[in-house]
Amino acid sequence: MIERTLFSPDHEAFRDSFRKFVDKEIAPFHADWEEQGYVAREVWNKAGENGFLCMSMPEDYGGSDADKLYSVIQFEEVSRAGVTGIGFSLHSEIVAPYILHYGTPEQKAKYLPKLATGEMIGAIAMSEPAAGSDLQGIKTTAIEQPDGSYLLNGSKTFITNGWHADLVIVVAKTNPAAGGKGTSLMLVERGMPGFSVGKRLKKLGMKAQDTSELFFDNVKLGPEQLLGGKPQENRGFICLMEQLPWERLQIAISAVAAAQAAIDWTVAYVKDRKVFGQPVASFQNTRFTLAELQTEVQVAQVFVDKCSELVCQDKLDTATASMAKYWTTDLQCKVMDECVQLFGGYGYMWEYPITRAYADARVQRIYGGTNEIMKEVITRSMGLGGK
Repeated sequence: MIERTLFSPDHEAFRDSFRKFVDKEIAPFHADWEEQGYVAREVWNKAGENGFLCMSMPEDYGGSDADKLYSVIQFEEVSRAGVTGIGFSLHSEIVAPYILHYGTPEQKAKYLPKLATGEMIGAIAMSEPAAGSDLQGIKTTAIEQPDGSYLLNGSKTFITNGWHADLVIVVAKTNPAAGGKGTSLMLVERGMPGFSVGKRLKKLGMKAQDTSELFFDNVKLGPEQLLGGKPQENRGFICLMEQLPWERLQIAISAVAAAQAAIDWTVAYVKDRKVFGQPVASFQNTRFTLAELQTEVQVAQVFVDKCSELVCQDKLDTATASMAKYWTTDLQCKVMDECVQLFGGYGYMWEYPITRAYADARVQRIYGGTNEIMKEVITRSMGLGGK
């Protein structure tokens, strides 16, 4: 196996610390959280107390000013343990960076420290019932009023952290006639009149992750709730496109880590499980299947590590991130399917982590932009764009 050179001894010490946190504060309770459909609010507070939220944010705003590799380690450890209900990655490395990169000084000072402590949980609302990967097709509007406020109307669906969220970045049309060029990002807080959280959505996998519908009925937002203020009005689509490479790489990092965990579980199982008086591992089909899977995951790991290096240098482009997202999530689903097969009947039992990992994996090819959209992005970078 190729030695990973991405992480320093400090990174690995952090990995050990965060792994202990996962093993103590998350893993023992995750099955119960799957039953109820959301994780306990307390785990967010504990993560904040331990400095595990918004680590890459500046210290002035409650972060640790850490490089993104610390977050990479978090993604890997959450996937290693199969605790997919934890929405720390979206909170810390999608929501918080939007505010840091595009927010006004007042917005940064108001929200980032509370996100870092876990006092506030963040979500971002892009997808709608009729608009998923096609963000230009959203119908939610935030129309400016004569007094300078905005009236927000519409609905969102499939919103991760939506049930717990205290702060939601809502993608809305401030100039509907301008299409994608009329999109802005609005900051909506829990409790604002007209803002309501719908039912928690029951999903194929990721059952402990609180995924909800959100509704906006004439939610009156002051001008200070426009992310970045007037200079960022109608620039929402540009902001989204600038941040999507990192979001998609996060999915790829989790995909490779989950695939490796599945292989490790399966290797341990086939050594112990006997069929016809001998370990399942003794059959050539088992060994060759696992050899093929391990080879492909090793290749994926090297590529994703290079992408992680590039993102830390602000050099990761959209096409490369799309390649990583599509390739690794396709591979993740392949690995899970093959490993379930090697587990036999037990691979279909919910009490086994491989079964839950199989169900959790399927959405990876959909969110962050479907893999079909990833291929469109890649072909356009090759000069093969369609309409």
